[in-house]
Amino acid sequence: MSQPMYAQYDNVQAHAGSEDSPRVPRRTPMACQFCRGRKLKCDGSRPSCSNCHRRGYPCQYVPVSVEQQK
Repeated sequence: MSQPMYAQYDNVQAHAGSEDSPRVPRRTPMACQFCRGRKLKCDGSRPSCSNCHRRGYPCQYVPVSVEQQK
C-alpha cells in the first residue's frame, strides 16, 4: 500500500452534501390508529393507508387535540 489508510476516505466528505445523498422521508402529519398502536410507519394515505389495506383492517384517523400537542 503506497497511500496512507485514511487517503481513501478523503473524497467521502466532499460528496456528503451532494444531490446523490439519500433523501430524508417527509413526516406524515397524522398516523392512523392501527399504525400508531403498533408503532408502524404510516404513509397517511386516505381512505386507507398501505398497512391497513394490506391487512384488511379499517383505517381510522383520529385528530389530536390542541391540548395534547403541548
